[in-house]
Amino acid sequence: MEDSRKYWIALNLVLAENLKTAKKIVDHFPTLADAFKAGSREFIALGIEKETALVLTSPRILDQACREIERLERKNIFVLTYEDKNYPEYLREIFDPPFVLYCAGNVKALKGPAVSIVGARKTSAYGRAVAEKLARELASRGIVIVSGLARGVDSIAHWGALEGGKTVAVLGSGLENIYPRENRALFGKIVEKGAVVSEFPLKSPPLAYHFPIRNRIISGLSLALIVVEASRKSGSLISARLALEQNREVMAVPGNITSELSQGTNWLIKAGAKPVESWEDVAEELPSPIKEHLLSQKEDKKEKPPSMSAQEKEVYELLKPDSLTHIDEVIEETEFSVSEILSTLLGLELKGLALQRPGKYFQRRL
Repeated sequence: MEDSRKYWIALNLVLAENLKTAKKIVDHFPTLADAFKAGSREFIALGIEKETALVLTSPRILDQACREIERLERKNIFVLTYEDKNYPEYLREIFDPPFVLYCAGNVKALKGPAVSIVGARKTSAYGRAVAEKLARELASRGIVIVSGLARGVDSIAHWGALEGGKTVAVLGSGLENIYPRENRALFGKIVEKGAVVSEFPLKSPPLAYHFPIRNRIISGLSLALIVVEASRKSGSLISARLALEQNREVMAVPGNITSELSQGTNWLIKAGAKPVESWEDVAEELPSPIKEHLLSQKEDKKEKPPSMSAQEKEVYELLKPDSLTHIDEVIEETEFSVSEILSTLLGLELKGLALQRPGKYFQRRL
């Protein structure tokens, strides 16, 4: 039986960045195999540019697609086409679903009920703490956390979700071109417990205009979208608009009115987005029976905080959940030696009560 994937991949190799033209071809021909038997004149008659028509009718594009499939199989990367039974149902519902979705990791992660968490790349200590807490607590209750693997809120949401459950990252580049490069380790961790997906061919670079395109997939995979921190010109507001167009719930974390990073989220709340302070706020807006299942775990998941020694309690009280405290400040406020402070902070980290940030800054974990 002929592998129909080669036709979808061939179409995607040419038109991954022009879904409108790709849709025109899919709608016109009885099958995609028929499209690749057509002549360039038929494509041109559809309003497709001559250069694109010539590429689509060249035998080389199918050869290239076959090589891409061979590469996918060597790399253990799956490809889901729009006609595939494993294609995510939530994503299929949107106006402009991708016809091809490359997937590294566990395809089943795309099936679970999901919530997306997005926000600023340059985020505050408060934003980091809230993103991590929401992601961890939702993931531990069976919600898949979707985000974009970007710096800032996206990365923190992925890391938080990995502590409690599964997460899905949606790239604005190909799966062989991870961006940003410092997130390659995070990419590997997500593949182990969730999935990383992209509609772009394997070697596609992270071009600036790819990211607004991929945002519709982040919201499309999800039941709801939460914006943690965003300026008034943040790309996260594009994601929020796309989510509304897709009939998804839009929520936002309220922030300090004097902070530029709160202008976008506070504006969303004034425009009607639900303010989010806890995972329960998110659960209440999800459809039945997911809502009831989540809220039934409200008491079950309550855990006693780890016990602390007197020394740990003293240091813990000096840390703040919404801002960073440098180790020098901790040393100045206590009578402990530097080695004792370092040991105590490490103990708090291991107990999940504190987080270390770059530059020897520490933060109380929410």
